[in-house]
Amino acid sequence: MAEATWGGAGDAPPIDWRMSAALEDVPRGDEDVAEVTSLEGAVRTWLALDSAHQAAAVLTPEHPLRLNEGEPVGRFAGSAIGDLAAHLPAPAGR
Repeated sequence: MAEATWGGAGDAPPIDWRMSAALEDVPRGDEDVAEVTSLEGAVRTWLALDSAHQAAAVLTPEHPLRLNEGEPVGRFAGSAIGDLAAHLPAPAGR
């Protein structure tokens, strides 16, 4: 007898791009200060940074995220934010 499954056993839950997130160690005027915004806004801001600031940036979502089939992650730094950016939805209105 076959067992029923709903979704893949290792499927990651959808990302709530509206949740709060802090993007730290990026320039804000003359200072590098944290900004709290939506997760989508923080990731899109990171994409617009130069490579040195991308490498130094730290993103902390409101709660841990699970990408693909990996473990939940509560803090993304540098290129790991780029891994998250690969999951961004298309911008609204496009």
